[in-house]
Amino acid sequence: MIYRTNEYLGYPDRISVPAGESVSFQLSSKRPKVKIEVLRLRCGDVDANGPGFKYEVMASNIDGEHACRDQPIRPGSNGIIEHDGVLVPSGDHWCFGAYVHPTRIADNAKAVMGNWCEASARGYALELDEQGCPVLVLGQSTGAPARFTLDVKLRQRVWAFVSCTLDLAQRSATLSVVVPADGVRPVVARSKSFVLPQALALDSGLPFLIAAHHRNDERKYTSHFDGKIEAPRIFARPLDAEALRTLDCQPRTGATHAGLVAFWDFSDGISSLSVKDLSPNCLHGSLRQLPRRGVTGFHWSGSVHDWRLSPHEYAAIHFHSDDIYDCGWQTTCTLDVPVGWRSGVYALRLTPAGDAPESDCESYVTFFVTPSRTSRRADLVIVASVATYLAYANSALRLYQVHFETLMEHVLWLPQDDVFMQENPEIGQSTYDCHVDGSGRAYSSWLRPILNMRPRGYWFNLINDTHILDWLEEKGIDYDLITDVELDREGARALAPYRVMMTPTHPEYFSFNMMNAVMAYQNAGGRHISMGGNAFYWRCGFHPAAPAALEVRRGMAGTRTWESEPGEVHLAGTGEPGSLWRHSGFAPQKLVGVGFSAMINDTCGYYLRTVDSQDARAAFIFEGVGRDEKLGDFGFRYNGAVGSEIDRYDLELGTPPHALRIATSEGLGAGALPTPEEFRTVVDGLDGTQNALVRADMVFFETANGGAVFATGSITFGMSLGHNNYDNNISAIALNVVNRFLDPAPFVIPAHDQRAETASIRGESHD
Repeated sequence: MIYRTNEYLGYPDRISVPAGESVSFQLSSKRPKVKIEVLRLRCGDVDANGPGFKYEVMASNIDGEHACRDQPIRPGSNGIIEHDGVLVPSGDHWCFGAYVHPTRIADNAKAVMGNWCEASARGYALELDEQGCPVLVLGQSTGAPARFTLDVKLRQRVWAFVSCTLDLAQRSATLSVVVPADGVRPVVARSKSFVLPQALALDSGLPFLIAAHHRNDERKYTSHFDGKIEAPRIFARPLDAEALRTLDCQPRTGATHAGLVAFWDFSDGISSLSVKDLSPNCLHGSLRQLPRRGVTGFHWSGSVHDWRLSPHEYAAIHFHSDDIYDCGWQTTCTLDVPVGWRSGVYALRLTPAGDAPESDCESYVTFFVTPSRTSRRADLVIVASVATYLAYANSALRLYQVHFETLMEHVLWLPQDDVFMQENPEIGQSTYDCHVDGSGRAYSSWLRPILNMRPRGYWFNLINDTHILDWLEEKGIDYDLITDVELDREGARALAPYRVMMTPTHPEYFSFNMMNAVMAYQNAGGRHISMGGNAFYWRCGFHPAAPAALEVRRGMAGTRTWESEPGEVHLAGTGEPGSLWRHSGFAPQKLVGVGFSAMINDTCGYYLRTVDSQDARAAFIFEGVGRDEKLGDFGFRYNGAVGSEIDRYDLELGTPPHALRIATSEGLGAGALPTPEEFRTVVDGLDGTQNALVRADMVFFETANGGAVFATGSITFGMSLGHNNYDNNISAIALNVVNRFLDPAPFVIPAHDQRAETASIRGESHD
């Protein structure tokens, strides 16, 4: 049966909620009513060939039918300045302009600055038309607007200064563009004067906007600019284009520029959603839908790559017509989570209201319940990978990446959700996708519907992770669940109540706070079971001014579908570099002993035990498992416990010297390819049939204060747990590890390795 999964859409106001607190849901549908029930998911995978879709229906205060409305999504970022009429042209002269760096000139006009309202045809604005020519738009009290065009086409990705001078006394206007010299290209300057009509209507009665026009008087916007804008400015005195462009508006105490009305300095407050006005009028503004800051501006010299070192060189904002942070929908219902609910993965199930059943119509909105502030804690905690779920949220790679079929080596097929995303691009895509102007998407938020983070959606990440929950439930292992959002907000405190933490199949994206929290937990004696692959790979951050948004910068290396522009690797929210953790000196091997090695695009493999597996320290791991068994030559969907993305032991990258490499992969083929950072030049023999670095390693080592780490090194390990009704060697190994890690008896770092490491640090030697 093909299910209609998008008749109802929705999102929570908070992605995780402690039991005993409340979470609100914003839902949308063309249907007037919706039936709601709350499920606690054990396995969210609806594929009948696997463990099956397993859940518990939870009685709640929102059970039953609710009124539902059709709530639109309005993407597109812009700046908003409230001005009480100060920014309405007055007096004899009015000059305004800005640096622009258009990244997409197509389809329709793109607003630069002004208070123009399309519905009322009042106000004024500077824009670029569909050819890239500067246009002055002026309202007339007699009806249709006056539009004046300078016949100079701006080029995409080239800085230009566009401006306009209004001489209201003489009824004239001059529209100008200056393209400063760059490299061997000389300066270009053009201008044209026009006669103004008599009956102007320059006051729309609405806020002043940067990078958009008002659609109407209801805070709806249109004509969103795609590209960078820097230093918009307004003067109430006559200035020619070059004087307006080069005027230095850095204020000095007691000395302001005559006629200065506003000068917005985007280099001030880069980590915020505010824009600062340097003029005495203090016409500060706010940013809508999270445009990208921390981007190179007109004055970028190339001598710095961190905006914190020279903010003046990053005085631009990159606006996109398809930016989306918060849909801003009205609340449909608020769930009061009972204090007695178990933590876990939860979902609203949304189905049609009424008596007539529609068995093929259901949708889900996923959220997470964490333990209450006062509840008794289990000894084991699962850390759900929300940052990774967000990074992949609404991934459209199958639609728009031209190499997808070659990469995956199979014919492209489109599920219903992909078709829906293609028809409704306003829903926003993942950080693996690009904006309409070709620039990579740096932000992803949970304040919008996420189609691939729910049952009956695409199974990667969250749905795979629920196979581990299903296995824990099957084996009767008590656990709590928190998310990495709690790690980011609370640090090591979030893990302190637990003896053992478990990270699931693909915890790829980790912030500074999250990495430090896990390392601090391990160093304090906490035990860590890393059940996945491609773990702790990308350095990312939650934006402090937009806490529901994950920010990603791709850097210049790593497995990536787009690359950061030169000088734009550092996160706007925190300033830290946003590339691989490996490039910050904290490769995953330092944390869990293994790090990303390769992607598997064809045949999955299995593990074979190594000599290290016979070490007495690892004996507990292989109880009931034969020395020569193939470990995981089976698995749901992937057909092997070594697959998708795999991690490798590497002493040079930080694997502890006393770590045991207890099993390593076999059976990988030509479709197993190393990550780009694993080779410096393209040579023969890179694939899994010839390259010894293309492998998955299973690792165990002890840590300080009685702790230990076990890492599987493979995403698909968790998908093998349920094979043969949970009776298999992968399940046995995992159960052995969990039971021993839950045992309070301390682990001990081998004394010989402690002496050897100390001697190495001191430059000594020991026989």
